[in-house]
Amino acid sequence: MPLVAVVEPCVELWGKWELRVVTQARYFLPMQVTRAGGASGRKSTVAGVARRAQIVEAAIGVIAELGYSQASFARIAERAGLSSTRLISYHFEGKDELITQILAEVYRVMGGFMAERVRGRRSAGEALEAYIRGLVEFIATHRAEMRALMEIFLNFRGKGSYDAATDLSVLGHVEEILRRGQRDGEFREFDTRVMAVVVQRSLDGLPFLLAAEPDRDLQGYADELVTTFRLATRGPG
Repeated sequence: MPLVAVVEPCVELWGKWELRVVTQARYFLPMQVTRAGGASGRKSTVAGVARRAQIVEAAIGVIAELGYSQASFARIAERAGLSSTRLISYHFEGKDELITQILAEVYRVMGGFMAERVRGRRSAGEALEAYIRGLVEFIATHRAEMRALMEIFLNFRGKGSYDAATDLSVLGHVEEILRRGQRDGEFREFDTRVMAVVVQRSLDGLPFLLAAEPDRDLQGYADELVTTFRLATRGPG
């Protein structure tokens, strides 16, 4: 699975150990994007921020429905109810900046979503289950964003494109959950890199499955993953 998603919205305290919450559906790219955007300050007004958000929402919808290559400024302007594509160009220096802002917005939403679901988990087993269920739920409830991000990854070659170092970094956060479980005696001994890859790829494939089977029972999907990895990781006790 070649899609990458990295969200690092917060650091949570679970019991006596600290874990950075990184949600990775392999659709998002790790980059810093300011809310104002662009070099000038003209876009940082309240009206400017609202207009940018409107354009981003419209762009997500167009990409999800028509695909990345068909997401012209004309189609985005029409969907956003704008009178001219110049209003998009005023707020974004080009398509690359608009795509970057889409990714940043999904980071923000996904980060808050996942942080809420993992908060208060005190064991590695609880954290792993929350991670799996939270990410499945996010994918299930944000299908347009998922379709748009799949299109972006497969076609976008701008700043922040996927690389192997990013993938290893994200897997490292899943590994931290697994290592913690081993240190606490909750999980058996296993290769944490291999297990992290298997956990993450089982989640990575879900949007592709939904494209083929949109009516798939996602509660059942999450239940099966939780059971699978509970059995795969559990310690001798």
